Formats: sequence, structure tokens, C-alpha cells
Amino acid sequence: MTNQNSSLRAQVFMRIRQDILCGRYRSGDELTEAALGAELGVSRTPVREALRQLALEGLVELIPNKGAFVTGISAKDVNDIYMIRSRLEGLCARWAAEYITDEQLEAMEETMYLSQYHTQKEHYEQVFELDGRFHELLYTASHSRILAHELSDFHQYVQMVRKLSIADRIRSRKTNEEHQRILEALRIHDKDLAEKLATQHILNTMENIGHYDIESMLKPQNR
Repeated sequence: MTNQNSSLRAQVFMRIRQDILCGRYRSGDELTEAALGAELGVSRTPVREALRQLALEGLVELIPNKGAFVTGISAKDVNDIYMIRSRLEGLCARWAAEYITDEQLEAMEETMYLSQYHTQKEHYEQVFELDGRFHELLYTASHSRILAHELSDFHQYVQMVRKLSIADRIRSRKTNEEHQRILEALRIHDKDLAEKLATQHILNTMENIGHYDIESMLKPQNR
């Protein structure tokens, strides 16, 4: 396979994956090679390969003689992901407290400043993006490529409920406060405190989203 074909397949895979995770396609929706190929301006081959890869990831089910159908993320998946994240982000913050650089601390500080500003203005789309940036900086600072990759994927899987939580005015402000405390622990390289705060941050988010009917939000919509 040429690099060009490999890149095209990756682009098609990421586009369909994002459309599933952001809720454009819901559980039970059929994904046809012809329709996706026409929409994305590609042949059926990269679409077919992308669907196979999505099936391996558990986001799509390939049913012989029927087609490809979205499996998506269930409410239980969301709960499981947050519980796993609470452990892994604690470990991530612990390692980050040891390895974080001055440049990374400055980037996190800038992200916090912008997040606080946009939270006050109730610009929740920007707050959502900045929340993602804060966590990505934390993942990178852990100095573990494997851990950063796993946490980034989990972060993407729950983006629909993350948006819901961040759009909650009270929770978004508490999130900024929790991020600020994590940043302070990182700045003084307190590994125990950073791990404790990062773990509790994810558990607090998990508790907040528990107030919503996640099952209804994720279920198929009438089209």
C-alpha cells in the first residue's frame, strides 16, 4: 500500500469515527459504502477498510449479507470510560508532576486563563475546546506515549457527554477550579497531590453527568 493510499484510508477512518463519536451517526444507523464514498469523494475501497477498522474498535458492527451498522457508545460505556479514566488520569498527573517542563506549565496556564474568560462569557464551544487542550497538555506532560494515546482516545469517546457537562454553567466553573488546583500541584511537582486531584476531577465529572439521561441522548433518533 502506498503512503498516499494509507493516508487516505486514515482520513476516511478518522472522519467516520468522528461523525459517530460526535453523534452525527447513532447506534443502529446503517453505514453504506456507496453513500459514504459519495459524501467523502472517495472510492468504496478506503470506506470498506475504514469500516473494518471501526468494527475492530467496536464502534461498528459488520453483519454478513446485511451491511455495516453503528454500535457507538452506550451509557454503560460512558460510565466505564470515566471510571477507567479516573485511575489513568491520576497516574498521568502523577507522572506529569515529575516530568512537566516550564514551557508546558506556561501552556497550561494560558489555557486556564482563556478557559476562565470564555466560561465567564458562557462561550461553551470554546470552553469545550480548551478543556480538551488542558487534558492533552497533561497527557503529553506525563512523558508516556502509550498512556497519552489511551487517554486521548477515551477523551474522544465521551465527547458528547463532555459537551453536555461543560455547557452546565456551575460545572464548567468547578471544572476550571479543579484544573487550577491540578496545575498548582504540577507546578510544585507534588506527585501525590496531583494524582489525587486529577482522580477526583474525573470522578466529579462522572457524578455530574450522572444527573442526565445519557441513555436517551445516545439512542437512535427518528430521521
